[in-house]
Amino acid sequence: MHHPIFVTGGAGFIGSNFILDWFVASSSPLVNFDKLTYAGNLHNLESISKRPEYRFVHGDICDRAAVDQALREHRPRAIFHFAAESHVDRSIVSPEAFLETNIRGTFLLLEAARAYYAQLAESERQQFRFLHISTDEVYGSLNASDPAFSETTPYAPNSPYAASKAASDHLVRAYVHTYGLPAIITNCSNNYGPYQFPEKMIPLMITHALAGKSLPIYGDGSNVRDWLYVGDHCAALRLVLERGLPGETYNIGGRNERSNRSVVEAICTLLDELRPNSAHAPHAKLISYVKDRPGHDRRYAINADKLERKLGWRARENFESGLRKTVQWYLEHPAWVEDVTSGAYQQWMQDNYQTRGAACEA
Repeated sequence: MHHPIFVTGGAGFIGSNFILDWFVASSSPLVNFDKLTYAGNLHNLESISKRPEYRFVHGDICDRAAVDQALREHRPRAIFHFAAESHVDRSIVSPEAFLETNIRGTFLLLEAARAYYAQLAESERQQFRFLHISTDEVYGSLNASDPAFSETTPYAPNSPYAASKAASDHLVRAYVHTYGLPAIITNCSNNYGPYQFPEKMIPLMITHALAGKSLPIYGDGSNVRDWLYVGDHCAALRLVLERGLPGETYNIGGRNERSNRSVVEAICTLLDELRPNSAHAPHAKLISYVKDRPGHDRRYAINADKLERKLGWRARENFESGLRKTVQWYLEHPAWVEDVTSGAYQQWMQDNYQTRGAACEA
C-alpha cells in the first residue's frame, strides 16, 4: 500500500473539504490528525469515515510526543498542515490561542517533521513534502489601485491572526533553508463553500438571513476580498503536492474581488430566488451596519499567475457559480448548521458582536 498523506486539522472547513475531495480524486491513503476544537467537526467526514484508506487520529499539533508517534506509526509521504486558528475577530478578542496554535504548533510540527525526514531512506526523502497552508492576510492591506499580492510582496500583517500566520510562514521558510526540509508554502485568499463554520462571513449571512436575523456588515461595507471556492483551493493543493518545488511559495486566488456589501447583497438575491416564500424576503432588508473591526484591512487581492503559469492551475468556479453552490448547500443541510451553532458558537457571537452595538442578535 502507498504511504499515506498526513493532514493536520482535517476536520476543519478547508481540511475536511480537502479530504472529501482527495477521495474523489484518489484512492491513496490519508491520515487525519485533528484536535477537534470548536471549528472541527467529524460529521463533515462521515461519508468517507469507513473507507479502509482513511484513518482519524485525535491529537494536538502542540503535543510533540503525539505527533512523533503518529508519524512513526503511519509513515506519511507528505504532510498537509491546515491546523490553525483562523478567525480574525477571535484573534482580536483573544490573541493568545493564535500564537499557541499557529506559531508554537507549527514549530513543533516542523521539529517532528524534521526528525521524521532525517530517518527516511533516500528514495523516501526525494518524495517527501511538507505543505504549509497559509493566507493572503500575511501581506497586509491594499489600496484600491495597488497591484494584487504576489509571492514577492513584503509581509505586513495587521491582525494578531495575520501576524501569527506570518510567523508560521517564516518558520517554514527557515526550516527549508536551515535544515533542508522540502517544504512548500501556499497563501490563499478568502475561502468559501460547504462545511464552513458559521462565524465566517458568507455562512453567517446565509444562516442569519434564513432565521430573519440582522445581517451585520462592518463599517460601510466597502472592504474588498478576493474569494476562492474551496473546491478550487483543494485542486490547487493537490497540484502543488504533485508538481510544486520545495522552497517555493504559491499564491492561490480566485480572481474574484468583491466588496463585503456586494457579497451580502448577492447572498440575499440568491435567497430571494431559492426561498421565495420566506417570511423574511426580500432578505436585503435585514442588512445592518455595525462598528468596524479594529485595524480592518481595506482590500486583499491575489495574483495567482505563478500557480497558473508554472503548474497549470485554473479556478473552475467563478464567484457567481461558487456562491450559488454554497447557498444551496446550506439550504440543503440545516441539521449540520443546527449542530455546529449550538452553545459555544452562540457565546462567541455574543462576545464579539455585543461590543459593536446590538445590530446583530446573538
